[in-house]
Parts: sequence; structure tokens; C-alpha cells
Amino acid sequence: MIKNQILVFIIIGFSGIINAQKEVFFFQTNWGFNGQPEAFVKKAKKSGYDGVEIWAPKDSIKQIEISNILNNYNMKVIFLCGSNPSLTFKKSLDEYEKYLKNTLELRPIAVNSHTGSDFYNFNQNMAFLELAEKLSNEYKIPVYHETHRGRFSYSIPETIRYLEKKETLNLTLDISHWIVVHESLLDNREEFLKKIIQRSNHIHARVGFEEGPQINDPSAPEWEKVIERHLDIWEAVIQKTWNENKSATITTEFGPPGYMPTLPFTQKPVSDQWKANVFIMNKLKKRIKE
Repeated sequence: MIKNQILVFIIIGFSGIINAQKEVFFFQTNWGFNGQPEAFVKKAKKSGYDGVEIWAPKDSIKQIEISNILNNYNMKVIFLCGSNPSLTFKKSLDEYEKYLKNTLELRPIAVNSHTGSDFYNFNQNMAFLELAEKLSNEYKIPVYHETHRGRFSYSIPETIRYLEKKETLNLTLDISHWIVVHESLLDNREEFLKKIIQRSNHIHARVGFEEGPQINDPSAPEWEKVIERHLDIWEAVIQKTWNENKSATITTEFGPPGYMPTLPFTQKPVSDQWKANVFIMNKLKKRIKE
């Protein structure tokens, strides 16, 4: 269902391209999961996911373990990798190079990168992006840079500076970060969003709001307007990806306490993280079919 100017723009802009396969693959995060890796993968498979998105293990034994589990359950994987923004620029860049190489050697379908820092300057952050592109080309595996608070991509205007400088820069779009950074649902920022969507190749599907990075429960009716805004933006990315003859990939990423609101004193989460992610996956599946 096409509901907003963003999606209309994308369809018109790529109207000459034929969609070969309108596929969407859904990935589950292990963020906040307290069980063993096999239990996580098994539960994700049973819940209807096509794969998982997890931080790339650095230990060789854990690498073999997760590889075997994924093969046994026929699950895809996107690995997370990131730089350490608490380090000095040079040390952070050196460690990032080692970690990214190690991650790419594991042969995921893609890497989602937490890149650079909002405390590094433009040229320093560009060094991370140039390095990631070099290694991505070398291993022939895409590296997508997540839109994320605290990173080079902490805001829309700042991210566009990098997109304009680097035409090959590809993003993982987590719009929830920007909803809270800009304290709005970005209703009047369509021209900026068009530029972002054109360079987005993977989605992190968490729902933020004007005062926080995560709503308490996506099934609650009071969040309908906020969820619809996120769905419109996600759908525009999916359509753009299909029009490039690619399969869309989406990781549902509602987080545990810290992101998930909790009750005072007990710190008990106000809703179930796993159910929230499955709810959003099913909401997206329904929207795609309409």
C-alpha cells in the first residue's frame, strides 16, 4: 500500500526497472537473549525468521559453533561489526580494520557496521568509510553503515554530508535513532529522506518516538500513528531495493531493558522484547502483501 510522498518518489524514480523477485528476508537480533546460541537460532527459526543478525564472534571456537548452528537450521546471517569510539582515532581505526577483516572472512550475506564517532572529525570518519569500502570490495561482501546515535551518521544533515562526498556509501537505515535525535516524525523532511532512502540497503526495524529510541509496546493502539510513519519509510526502502532487482533485508530490533522501558524499583520490562520484534515482523509482512 503506497501511502506517502517518499514511496511515490521511489517508484517514479525507478519506474523503468523491472522487479525480478519481490523477496524480503527477516532477521532476528540476539540482543538481550539470555540463552545459548542454538536455542536462539532455533527460536528465531520457529518464529518465522529467515536469519539472524549478531555481533561477529572473534573467538575461533565460537565462530565454528555459530557456523554449524546456522547450517543446521538453514538460517542466513548478517554480522555486526563496529569501531570503538572511546579510543583515539588511530587506535580505533586499526582495531576496526582487524575486526572487519575477521568478520568478512566468516562470509555473512552482509555486514552491518557501527562506524566512526560523532567526536571524530569529517576526514577521520571518512577514513573508516574508505577502509570499509576497500575491504568490502576485496571480500565481495556488502558492508552497510548503520544510521546510529554516537556515530558518523548520528543525524540526517550530517549523514547527507558523507553521502554527497562518497557516492558509493551504503546505509543500514535505523530511522528510530533519527526520530529521537530530531525530536520529530520527520513529516516535513521528505527531500532529506529521499536522499537517505536512495542509499539505504538494509533496515533495522525498531520504532522510536520524539522523546525516545523505542516505544514501550508496538501492539498498543496509542502508537499507531508512530508505527505507520515508520512503516511508510521502511516500505519505501523495500520498494527501492526491489526496483534494483535485489532482495530486501530487515532486522527487527526492539531491544532489552535499557531500550525497553521498565517499571520503577523492580526494573521489570513493561512488555516482551521477543513478542515486540515478532509483532513488527508480522506487521511488515502484512503491509508488504497489501
